[in-house]
Amino acid sequence: MYKIGNIYFIAAIAVIGGALFGFDISSMSAIISTQPYLCQFNQQGFNEKGECMGPTDSVQGGITAAMPGGSWLGALVSGFVSDKFGRRTSIQIGSVIWVIGSIIVCASVNIPMLAVGRIINGFSVGICSAQVPVYISEIAPPSKRGRLVGFQQWAITWGILIMFFICYGASYLTGSAVFRLPWGLQAIPAVMLFLGLCFLPESPRWLAKKDRWEEAKSVLALVHSKGDMNSPWVLRELEEIREVVEFERLNSDVSYFELFTPKMLNRTSIGVFTQIWSQLTGMNVMMYYITYVFTMAGLAGDGGNAVLLPSGIQFVINVVMTVPALLWMDRWGRRPTLLVGALLMCLWLSVNAGLFAVYSRPARPMEFTSTAESMAVTGAPAKAIIASTYLFVASYAPTWGPVSWTYPPELYPLRLRGKAVALCTSSNWAFNFALAYFVPPAFASITWRTYVIFATFCAAMFIHVFFFFPETANKPLEEVEEIFDDSKPGSIKWIGTPAWKTRNTRNTMLKQERNEIISPEEKIGFEQKENATA
Repeated sequence: MYKIGNIYFIAAIAVIGGALFGFDISSMSAIISTQPYLCQFNQQGFNEKGECMGPTDSVQGGITAAMPGGSWLGALVSGFVSDKFGRRTSIQIGSVIWVIGSIIVCASVNIPMLAVGRIINGFSVGICSAQVPVYISEIAPPSKRGRLVGFQQWAITWGILIMFFICYGASYLTGSAVFRLPWGLQAIPAVMLFLGLCFLPESPRWLAKKDRWEEAKSVLALVHSKGDMNSPWVLRELEEIREVVEFERLNSDVSYFELFTPKMLNRTSIGVFTQIWSQLTGMNVMMYYITYVFTMAGLAGDGGNAVLLPSGIQFVINVVMTVPALLWMDRWGRRPTLLVGALLMCLWLSVNAGLFAVYSRPARPMEFTSTAESMAVTGAPAKAIIASTYLFVASYAPTWGPVSWTYPPELYPLRLRGKAVALCTSSNWAFNFALAYFVPPAFASITWRTYVIFATFCAAMFIHVFFFFPETANKPLEEVEEIFDDSKPGSIKWIGTPAWKTRNTRNTMLKQERNEIISPEEKIGFEQKENATA
């Protein structure tokens, strides 16, 4: 079958797997405030206006958390599936599972059926979210790796935006079509993903691992040199992959337990915490429950529709502000991007906490449809809360959003990459599950202090990144090993180079990819720079 070698086209098809997560976020966020949804799954009766109150806060938290709960399991399983069947095939399996889950969700008549469908959808998202970054990172050139893996986050933001406005349009329909139409339409991208992947090549590193060397060389040539099998870059890359594969064959007993051995524990903790911190920023749960926040800020309207359009603005911001990372993340590097993002998000969360603490009043009985909407703010402070929320999204979108998907696949050797990234991604979904369940009761019980908790997490992640997260931008995956495996005399081998001494080496990598010869003077200068920072 004909295979497409354009790396941007490959990434564009693969990251549809990320868009599936975005569809789920916005379909739940936009739908939970509509009357047809609240009436279909009503547990609390009616308020003074005769409106359905919908599920209880804890049950709604459980419904929302069902998807990340399934994703946690799917991410763990994806490592085995990916290593056995290939990166591309594992993503195709995930797309089929998504279609099955979407059918069940669309047809849901009660809460248990809805939860089961969302768990199945989550299982699909877990597989795709873990293996799409692995697939792209193993096929992309180092100088473009950050940008291309970052497309995963951009696809998530597009999924959120597209589905949100589908839900916004559907909110003007009547009856259960308000939520059944969006839940049914979300199966279409999964079909597109499955078909599109048929025309994409498999990961060359996975092919090499399976001793399919000619296929691996063909893929490298197709993607990196327009089919030139004798390209110096292709031959050099293939030789590096061969050395790594042969070395790893001597240590071929691979399991999840190896990730917790002393030599691997440092990078395992970094990868896991990259995904954990991305959730503890509070971004995704704020996406799920943004209608709650904006309702408390005075944007409530008849049937919940009035809050949808202002909520949609933040999804537009999310899409637009991810673009700078796609253009310049490889130039910025991973460390600076994460540090700036943590600092800015801490600021805006603190601003929101202060505004709610000083200017809010407790919600009156039956004022809102959910007890999670526990505060009310009006006037200028309410506008400031909305603005601060938008700025928070604008800070997350070009920083932790794309880097949290780009960074973990860069940390691990080939033999462990599939399972390691699966473990990291499962950590993401475990915390996504916990926070999706936690936020509604948190707003109900500790009100504005919820923001303080997330601001504290952002401060902690800044410190953690500064001292422990090394720079991996523009380094071949095989060379990242040297950062963690320092063999200098007198060093502790598994600790490696201190994180704050690692640097971005973009210019040198660009020259190598263009097959330019580095002069002896440049090489000496480069080595001196590396030694000075080590």
